[in-house]
Amino acid sequence: MTGKGPNTPESPEPERPAPEKSAPDKASLEGKGLIAGDIEAGRWLFAQPCEFLRGVVDLDGLPPMGGPEIAFAGRSNVGKSSLVNALTGRSTLARTSNTPGRTQQLNFFALGQPGNPALILVDLPGYGYARETKATVAAWTRLVMDYLRGRTSLRRVIVLIDARHGLKENDHETMKLLDTAAVSYQVVLTKIDKLKPSEVAPRLEEVREGIRRHVAAHPTVIATSSVKGEGIAELRAEIAGLADPQAIGYKAREQ
Repeated sequence: MTGKGPNTPESPEPERPAPEKSAPDKASLEGKGLIAGDIEAGRWLFAQPCEFLRGVVDLDGLPPMGGPEIAFAGRSNVGKSSLVNALTGRSTLARTSNTPGRTQQLNFFALGQPGNPALILVDLPGYGYARETKATVAAWTRLVMDYLRGRTSLRRVIVLIDARHGLKENDHETMKLLDTAAVSYQVVLTKIDKLKPSEVAPRLEEVREGIRRHVAAHPTVIATSSVKGEGIAELRAEIAGLADPQAIGYKAREQ
């Protein structure tokens, strides 16, 4: 995309794309309710073109509802933009910054063939960044909640949690809002590479226990690392299951 208009995200800082990990083994997939075909469908989907559509600062700017949408939410500095870049295999799609709270609008991306996307990705503003004014935070919150409540094409919200810190009070507050709005969401841990191997399982169990009280939460928690590529294939597979199957164009090979 060339040129830079008022709704175009600022140029992202350079970032290395996530390295490809070897495909998960069969036992690992079955434990997560996945099969090899799901992984391949996810790989196929995220290998398609992905284009920035628009940045939205008020409801009047929302694009028309069409195909299925997946939104990404999380605390500021949770690694949301890095995860979107890792999923799509592009290092500069969603802007990244060392300064939390840089995403100040709803950014829409079309994933799939131009004119017939299989999925719309929506990068939501991060929450919980103390340096923003109360008025700014309130405006972002209203915009996000109005979008969530009124978007019938929204299939799921991916709620990102920093694996180093686990669930915080503002995460629970966000999930309560999603529960009230009857919006399905799934928790995904980021930065799992920052934990010691012995800390991963206890953190996952702690988060699973924490989301049990939330009625709209998907029971499967996925642990990811945008740096090492961990969990990226599994998350792609989960998301591919929510996309428009005809628009994906993927057909499983005969066994």
